[in-house]
Amino acid sequence: MKRRAFLATAAATSLSAPVAAQQRSTVRFVPQADLALLDPVFTTGLVTRNHGFLVFDQLYGLDDDFMPQPQMVEGHVVENDGRTWKLTLRDGLRFHDGTPVLARDVVASIDRWTRTDALGQNLRAATEELSAVSDKVVQFRLKKPFPLLPAALAKPSAFCPVMPERLASTPANVQVTEMVGSGPFRYLAGERVAGSRNVYEKFAGYVPRPSGTPSFAAGPKLAYIDRVEWVTLPDAATAAAALQAGEVDWWEQPQPDLLPLLRRHRDIRVEAKERGGLMGMIRFNHLLPPFDNAAVRRAFLAGVSQTENMQAVMGEERSLWNDRCGFFLPGSPMATNAGLEVMTGPRSLEKVKRDLDAAGYKGERVVFVVPTDLPALNAMSQLAADMFRKVGINLDYQAMDWGTVLPRLNNREGIERGGWNLWCNYIPGIIATSPATQSYVRGLGRNGPFGWPESARIEALRDQFMDADSLADQQRLSREIQMQAWQDVPYIPTGAWMQPFAFRRNITGMLNGFPLFHNIRKG
Repeated sequence: MKRRAFLATAAATSLSAPVAAQQRSTVRFVPQADLALLDPVFTTGLVTRNHGFLVFDQLYGLDDDFMPQPQMVEGHVVENDGRTWKLTLRDGLRFHDGTPVLARDVVASIDRWTRTDALGQNLRAATEELSAVSDKVVQFRLKKPFPLLPAALAKPSAFCPVMPERLASTPANVQVTEMVGSGPFRYLAGERVAGSRNVYEKFAGYVPRPSGTPSFAAGPKLAYIDRVEWVTLPDAATAAAALQAGEVDWWEQPQPDLLPLLRRHRDIRVEAKERGGLMGMIRFNHLLPPFDNAAVRRAFLAGVSQTENMQAVMGEERSLWNDRCGFFLPGSPMATNAGLEVMTGPRSLEKVKRDLDAAGYKGERVVFVVPTDLPALNAMSQLAADMFRKVGINLDYQAMDWGTVLPRLNNREGIERGGWNLWCNYIPGIIATSPATQSYVRGLGRNGPFGWPESARIEALRDQFMDADSLADQQRLSREIQMQAWQDVPYIPTGAWMQPFAFRRNITGMLNGFPLFHNIRKG
């Protein structure tokens, strides 16, 4: 949307809104892309996750130290040598439709989530029975101890949203479109304008935790603002102009070439709040040729420059990016340099060509789906496409908006039936701090995230990691997993970076993490 059209729409909306609504505190937010899908179980898209944290609450939430804290849960009791967990819901929990949150709603929500999430599947496999023993108590009877249970339910991405049982009974591969959660804001579906606007209002029935300090996704979720409007502005110049003029309050992903301009503006702050940052990748579809062949996937390792990718994504500001990135978040306890020389050694397209020939690539058409309205993914895709073409790949470069790419990624059919072979992606660094939560390195096949790599060796090593009881063993196993990943190549890492927010200085109380709207005040 161009700036003139945006201003016209904003003016029309303002004039048509009731006077009382105009007087309420409103934060206008520019998301990284349009909200194409609403259900955070149906998709792992980060836009949907951010939307989900407005609408839904979690049983546990991570604090700034990435430790799980009770959120909807008042507390828990562990019995039977770790094989029985009883989670007691706190008082006052209500859904946006006015009904109380009951244990059976929680059971149905967990059941749905564990059918798709990689860590959730581990919890499901370890569970003998999950039941509601009363309206307030949820009980896990486990086959073996699962000490990561709170951490699994506190996952900040691909999280477990608690919804009414009638909605949670929807199959996990079918999207829930009726947004009824118990979070601090409720979704106003009637005010949605596809491709342009989504609206949320403060849920008057939300009861925050009575104690603690707001910290990332943990502690009291205090809603100080009355209304949140997401305004989709794919054009960076339009978004920057709107932010400078005060027509919007917060821009999630300002482009790097605009950061100096925004920093000079006296009413704007530029700050990286998501401490884990983002990690980029070139993701293959392992179900279809030619990338069902590990040797073909390995061939490209010598052709990808993390330095060039990070410069394309975040410019020359080295403090914002890392070009020595494996499969775990740089700087985290499980990060390792094991095998990293395959990415840091000399780049050679001639080697890629030789290795492709040896692997048996025969000129198969490769469908590369590219979201043009996500600048980081668009930049990485253009670099990757140049490399693929230079080494002789028969590339079908399909550029489209994110709202078209995201649902297409669910397609596991052949390319002649709308499937895909290749796309660039990024994940929150926080999920890559451990093999327990790094779902994109998993080898689950069709039960894993988009791309569906299968690796019995990685899964066996991860099982050992889950049972390891010392940091030294966990780090050793993380190194072994990374070494195996260079052989299996679930994806090619393109680097890690910190993505700053840009927001007006009258927005205060912003918490660390991805865009969170509780605790924010607008002065």
